[in-house]
Amino acid sequence: MAHDSTSGPGQEPQQPGRRPEHGPAREQGGTAATPRPARSGRGGGSTRRRPGRRSADGRPRDRATIRSALRREAPGTVGVLADTADFRAMRRYPSFPFDDHPEYLRETEALLRVLTSRQPHTVLALFDPEDFAAYCTEHALDPDSPLSRARYTAQIPAQGAAVLYGGEPLDSLLPVLIDTAVRHATWEYASLLLADIGQCADCGEDIGEASFDRASRLLLALLEAAGPGTHHLVCSVAAPAEQLIAAFHTDDPTDGPDDGGPPERAVLDAPGAAEFVTVLAAAIALGRPGGLVLRTRTPGSPDRLHGWRIHPRGLHPLSEAEVFNAYCTDATTGEPISPEPGVDYRAGFPVPDDYPEAHH
Repeated sequence: MAHDSTSGPGQEPQQPGRRPEHGPAREQGGTAATPRPARSGRGGGSTRRRPGRRSADGRPRDRATIRSALRREAPGTVGVLADTADFRAMRRYPSFPFDDHPEYLRETEALLRVLTSRQPHTVLALFDPEDFAAYCTEHALDPDSPLSRARYTAQIPAQGAAVLYGGEPLDSLLPVLIDTAVRHATWEYASLLLADIGQCADCGEDIGEASFDRASRLLLALLEAAGPGTHHLVCSVAAPAEQLIAAFHTDDPTDGPDDGGPPERAVLDAPGAAEFVTVLAAAIALGRPGGLVLRTRTPGSPDRLHGWRIHPRGLHPLSEAEVFNAYCTDATTGEPISPEPGVDYRAGFPVPDDYPEAHH
């Protein structure tokens, strides 16, 4: 929804019992009292407005300046209906004021620009009508209410997909937001799969946790064996309900974090690492068909493509022909695709695995 979850700046509410600061004051008889003449400064000129009061350490003391400072520090969240299907779903609520999706997106972008000019931290969140209806049911809210939509929008960044708005055009930010939502949903579903597996019948260990730890080590071992360069990995698994796909990109896995910690921590803390490891762990734990491909790029050399088949007992390297067929075959039609120029299709290499025994 194009709804700011924070209160926007506007006129300050009149406090009970106070007279307006401007305009004639009313006397008890109902007639207007004569306004006081403006005080004169030196030379008979009008007195200039004094600047906002400040304390000895330079901090503002007057109410208007303090409120303005607080407003700049208040984060704002705007929910957006990214596609026409979600937009149509919200039109069933009479309190929803829009009937044209392009116009709605234009107004949403205008709202984002206004909010960003007043407060530096504005977040754009994906508004899901189905999830919104479930939220209203869970919290006993009326879904046909702007207040309910605002409450739902405020909690999206903590529960769903959201991106920071930096003034870019909305049509260029929506694909990023949708991709973020897909990755979040993939990670959430893979996490549920791991949590539902339970304990190993042989050793009693939690299979989901063990698979996640093992997948983390496999990722680190794979990157170490791949050597220097920029690496892009894609993992896919045929889960029970849908195909799960996760990607991970790292520029130089040999660099440690800024605080001097080990390189492996920098890898596992990098954006996208948790989603990738979770999907890889689900493939290992479930024993369902899955694959992993790696593209490595180094300056002055062709890109190298490697591939593996995911198995409960580890990553099984694909042959050079299998890697070539995987990249040069249309997944929908089965028709051959021309090889990508400047790319070497290579067999997968052995990846050390310190958890060789599969759980049951």
